[in-house]
Amino acid sequence: MKIIRYLADGHVYYGIAGDQGKIERLAGSPLQNPQLSDHVDRLDSVRVLTPIERPRVFGLGYNYRAHSQEVGKASPTIPVLFMKPSTTVIGPDDSIVYPPDGQNIHFEGELTVVIGREARHVSEADALSCVLGYTCGNDVSDRVLQRRESEFGCLLAGKGYDTFAPVGPVIETALDPSSLRIVTRVNGEVRQNGSTEDLVFSVPQIIAYLSKYMTLLPGDLIMTGTPAGVGPIRVGDTIEVEIEGIGILRNDVVQHAPLQS
Repeated sequence: MKIIRYLADGHVYYGIAGDQGKIERLAGSPLQNPQLSDHVDRLDSVRVLTPIERPRVFGLGYNYRAHSQEVGKASPTIPVLFMKPSTTVIGPDDSIVYPPDGQNIHFEGELTVVIGREARHVSEADALSCVLGYTCGNDVSDRVLQRRESEFGCLLAGKGYDTFAPVGPVIETALDPSSLRIVTRVNGEVRQNGSTEDLVFSVPQIIAYLSKYMTLLPGDLIMTGTPAGVGPIRVGDTIEVEIEGIGILRNDVVQHAPLQS
């Protein structure tokens, strides 16, 4: 089932995306056991939004073996965690804003987990029962700032610019996250072509680890790491992250607009 969040007639709704561009509108949020309404919308007449509004966003570094190798790092022995502010999150067809002081901004296509219920001290065996579904994500990163921060054991600003976490277009609820193809394209050219089979820590392991130290809440997003092939983006580029069984997340890169005085 593909859950979609969208704007229609000036109001925000959730719905189930079906065949031939039909959306069966839900009465309420998918995080609260909603029921189907009797209203049907058309995909070509709505604006698709971020799957979750202003979520907490967790990220993992070096969680693909091939990516660790390409940057000269050993695979980690525990999950390498960071967070991105909720203001980083944008939806399909929204614009990634290139920072005015950005020097080396990279794309990172990632399978993104959407938590469906509160989770604390969850075992690996029970971890997937806490998942609502999965979506596409792009962990946009400022490599220069990221390296400066990492020298002192932190990572926030380099991951935290506004618009640096595109996610969408849907939440797919019926998916096995253990063997999914992830492809990232820049202007139609394939830059990443990996599989979640290469994950260092699986989705159940990630959820169990996080929930050992903090409570995961409905609507939390977990970006699970990026395959090999990361690279720079430039103003004017179109970035596509395609994940098997979910769809394509597409965003353009635009120049930062100076604030008006």
